[in-house]
Amino acid sequence: MEKKVMSKEYLLENRDELLAQYASSDRKFQKKGFLSKKERKVLGIGKDQGRAVAHNVRIAPRKVAVVVNLIKGKTLDEAYAILQYTPKAASPVLRKLLKSAESNAVNNNSLSRDNLYVADCYANQGPVMKRIIPKARGSAARIHKRTSHVTLVLKEKN
Repeated sequence: MEKKVMSKEYLLENRDELLAQYASSDRKFQKKGFLSKKERKVLGIGKDQGRAVAHNVRIAPRKVAVVVNLIKGKTLDEAYAILQYTPKAASPVLRKLLKSAESNAVNNNSLSRDNLYVADCYANQGPVMKRIIPKARGSAARIHKRTSHVTLVLKEKN
């Protein structure tokens, strides 16, 4: 099965119909349709947010999730303050990610810094690095070094 490539003219003519189809939830498993980068740019999807992603962070996803839950839904200044004084290993990583998402929102999408808040933030599991160590009686055991992919999305309050 090949994906149908839509031209820019077709996208502009059928913009409202495509946006309604993309936003509808009658699809199987309530997933949104997949659009290419060109199609998202022409339709203007994602221009109301600043997004930043950190791949292969050497912290387990459940440890990152503890700090993520603290800042989700907070304004930008509150999130910076929480990350400044939270003594967890994920705090510096999330602070750097928050700064990057803020820059993307302000510079790329022309959003106002004063109205930004953390709309969504989550940590998915990345590749697990396994290390084999020797054990008693000639056996061996694995040590799982877990990594995570952290995504942070900033949006503007109305």
